[in-house]
Amino acid sequence: MAIVVIGGMTACTSNFMELNTNPVGVTDEQANGDYALIASFLAQAQRDIIPQDVGEYQLANNLCSDVYGGYFGAEAPFVGNANNLTYSLVEGWYRAIWNDRYIKAMNPIYRVGELTRTNESLQDIFAFSKLIKVAAMHRTADKVGPIIYGRYNLPESDGSIRYDALDAVYNQFFADLDTVSTILKGLVGTDASSAMLKADLAYSANNYGRWLKFANTLRLRLALRISYADPALAKTEGEKALDPSAGGLLEDNTDNCFIALSVDHPLNIITSTWSDTRLGAPFEAILKGYDDPRLAHHFLPATDNAVSGQLKGIRGGINIDAKSRYDGYSKLAPQDTRMQLMVAAESWFLRAEAALRGWANAGDAKTNYERGITTSFAMYNLPGVAAYIADGSSVPAEYIDPKALNAGENDIKVGSPHLSTITIKWEDGASNDEKLERIITQKWIALFPDGDEAWADYRRTGYPILFPVVVNYSNGAIPTVPGIRRMPYPQREYNSNSAGVNEAVNLLGGTDNGGTRLWWDVEDKQLP
Repeated sequence: MAIVVIGGMTACTSNFMELNTNPVGVTDEQANGDYALIASFLAQAQRDIIPQDVGEYQLANNLCSDVYGGYFGAEAPFVGNANNLTYSLVEGWYRAIWNDRYIKAMNPIYRVGELTRTNESLQDIFAFSKLIKVAAMHRTADKVGPIIYGRYNLPESDGSIRYDALDAVYNQFFADLDTVSTILKGLVGTDASSAMLKADLAYSANNYGRWLKFANTLRLRLALRISYADPALAKTEGEKALDPSAGGLLEDNTDNCFIALSVDHPLNIITSTWSDTRLGAPFEAILKGYDDPRLAHHFLPATDNAVSGQLKGIRGGINIDAKSRYDGYSKLAPQDTRMQLMVAAESWFLRAEAALRGWANAGDAKTNYERGITTSFAMYNLPGVAAYIADGSSVPAEYIDPKALNAGENDIKVGSPHLSTITIKWEDGASNDEKLERIITQKWIALFPDGDEAWADYRRTGYPILFPVVVNYSNGAIPTVPGIRRMPYPQREYNSNSAGVNEAVNLLGGTDNGGTRLWWDVEDKQLP
């Protein structure tokens, strides 16, 4: 029922130009008065980097990257079990990735940029709007491929809006981050302006310094994202972020970036009120095998008689006959009213991978790796980190579903009977591939519940190793192994911007379906 209602809500804006023009007219005088309107635009954009609206979040994230990244499993057989999880992609679901991001993020950001671009007293807000734009739109680009970015609100003579190829989009991301860093570096150490204090939903002190660290960490994230597709550019941009004069990266948990929400966290509603989502089988298997205390922190014991008291998850892409089958599996523990955007633990794992690749100023891979784990444990005030880091024998656990509808759903087919045999303890003599698997697996645990990053890392590196789907209704369009690679463009684009979207498909270099790899998702991955 929730999906049906939400599907209607996402279809309420039918005119293409709403994606490219702001529906609220504001004069410079109005915007610059008490900054309330600028702050409201930026608040909306920040809250749609990862959407706070529960309907949008469920469609654009939870029934997409959250499951594809291995964190969650859906307990309901939506659309007769022929849905995103079984690779029968539902257009009414995935259009939220596109439509809402442009209406709720790109629109207000564009308006703020136009209001502040030449206003010397609001250059901090201009920089902040560009930073939010990159933070929001890279998530869309990393799900679909070529997007409307540099030519946003610049229609061609035929009325279409043209797309940018994904490599060109990344160049624009880096250029925008250059502007952000230049402005924020000049403001570090000064008190935040009244406009910035009203606009910033994450920090209440050292705003410029912390957002500069965020910008540098975001640059390093994006540099590593393209490390297989364009190693030279990745190294240049990564080393720019790592340069000691750049302003630093997220360092400890006081730097963590959480966006204050104006409503309950969408995952609370999805997992409890609607009872649509439960613990994902890969998250169960890996963390249970490692005896990782973060599993019990994030999820509640199952109540189903077959698994009562256990931390029990659902595998994605299986046969489900009724929602009641898995309703008693592990629910997510209640989340507070903040959306996790980026945490310091991620920056240490980014540095660990950069060190593995030999990038300047990255430090030592082992030290960074262990610092990432330590920072993640500290984030939740969990004990036992020293013993955990020293564990050289534990491996991901075998996953068995006692309520599986078909016996074949317990045949995981990858590394059987375990997803992987990778251990926690750093091994200096291991191959670079093995070291990378350790880094990405621990990064994946620390990033929870950011499914966008989990799925992107899995597609980029192949790690952590996840369960393949059992049921694949894509008619061969999407490979069961290694799994879905992207989400298609919504039908709305074909109906109202056909010239633009058809060009985008040419730039994509493949069919507009879930099986086509994005530019940075290189099939033959070679580490240095």
